[in-house]
Amino acid sequence: MQFVSNPSISLKINEMKKRVCWQHPLISGQNINQTQVVLENGESNRQDFSFLVIGDSGTGQHRGDSPQRRMMELLLKHGEGSSFALHTGDVVYLVGSDEQYSENFIDPYREWLVGGHQPQDIAYDQMVFQFPFFPVPGNHDYYDLPWIWGLMSQVTLPLRKLFQRQFDLDVGWHGSHKGEVYAKAFLDYVQGLSDSELRQHLDTHYTSCSESEKCLRYQPGQFTRLPNRYYQFSQGGIDFFALDSNTFNAPQALPDTEAGQRLKQYLLKTRQSLMQQKTDALRAAVDIDDLEIEDTYSKVEQIEEQILDIDKQLANETEAAVDIEQLTWLKQQLIQSWQDPSARGRILFFHHPPYVTEATKWYQGQTLAVRQNLRWVLNGVQRQVGELSQGRSIVDLVINGHAHCMEYLMTGDTGHADANLNWVICGGSGFSLRRQRSEGPELTEKQEGEKRIVARSHLYIGRYGHGSQKHRPYSGLRIDVKAGTPPKIILQPLVTERFQHQWQTPVMDTIELK
Repeated sequence: MQFVSNPSISLKINEMKKRVCWQHPLISGQNINQTQVVLENGESNRQDFSFLVIGDSGTGQHRGDSPQRRMMELLLKHGEGSSFALHTGDVVYLVGSDEQYSENFIDPYREWLVGGHQPQDIAYDQMVFQFPFFPVPGNHDYYDLPWIWGLMSQVTLPLRKLFQRQFDLDVGWHGSHKGEVYAKAFLDYVQGLSDSELRQHLDTHYTSCSESEKCLRYQPGQFTRLPNRYYQFSQGGIDFFALDSNTFNAPQALPDTEAGQRLKQYLLKTRQSLMQQKTDALRAAVDIDDLEIEDTYSKVEQIEEQILDIDKQLANETEAAVDIEQLTWLKQQLIQSWQDPSARGRILFFHHPPYVTEATKWYQGQTLAVRQNLRWVLNGVQRQVGELSQGRSIVDLVINGHAHCMEYLMTGDTGHADANLNWVICGGSGFSLRRQRSEGPELTEKQEGEKRIVARSHLYIGRYGHGSQKHRPYSGLRIDVKAGTPPKIILQPLVTERFQHQWQTPVMDTIELK
């Protein structure tokens, strides 16, 4: 039995639409754009601004300490003057349960919340941010826990609390209820309101954002909800596009050919090997010492992720579920951004990275699916705005999570509109850090029968060393955007590292994007 369950893409889409009353007659009748939010912080026109980024942070206490809280303290120290924070997904581990929000999110980020001086009194579905916070959902924010595992989790809770320093398992009774918990925590969850209540809500929180449309107002300290699971906002002439990559990451069905059969056999063999590795790791956990149990937990979680990816490929669903509605929206919004003379740059952020050198991600089916779908969007935009772009990249920066590390990559000649782009992965803010792959920093694809280098990693911050020399550098990011067109963008990696039971904060060089 799998430890977690993951809803189908169509179910994720349909359930999220219900929660925000997508295109309800009262909403469409007022020309409300349910994918745009206006940040009312008094700084929307300031071209020089900064923002923070974290991701894959959602763990609670480990060994009586909280890497996530350590990271937050570093963000507070170096985030002065920042306008907002982005979160690249996996807000709460392991299965996005409401029971985990208090310890795994509210308490670590209490300074960003209204009433944060008493975090224990803040309900997960009543959070109001005094510091603007813009998340996207990660895969764990959609996961659920089969009832038998939830029961076992609660039965063993006293024992796990007794040995908390040795083994922590961030689960509750159930899970995310197919993403409902995330929606109640962050989205404008209006499902269940009567027509009169919905009308009053819209009149209160939605205002004009153009001559023809209304959109949601994000008011720090008062009302801080997002209109949808994917959305757009602007700051200082930079258009930000937040995506839900959980609904366009399904691997394509295996072809019904001889080559497809060979791939199927390879995947089945790989899955069998991974299952054995998982069994061996769990058996070995009985005899290993306190220092290694966290790494075993991380290894098992990583193997589970690889198995889930293979299962998606073997499912062979003819649906090959792709969220065309969201991808088409992104293409149209990017085209409009290029046609807007006040827009001087574009930044995308979503969970699953199309380019990554973390140990297991590059060859996963969902990595390829996300890369192909994003290329479809960017290629379409380039065809429409080629002359307007004047040789500039379609977007200035893509920010992802999912890989538990900090990484900066640049694509080369990919043969698509994602060539020569800047890519940043910020997924090392609090859970089971990962190593870089042994093959090194260059990523290759097979094109026209030959392998070509399509991307190169220029910075990788993840777990390294072995035994007593093992380092765990947790990471976040400050990004400074300067005035001008095109904008100058500067990355400042923020790192707090645990080594031999001690914490240190190495000073990292800034990176000016090309």
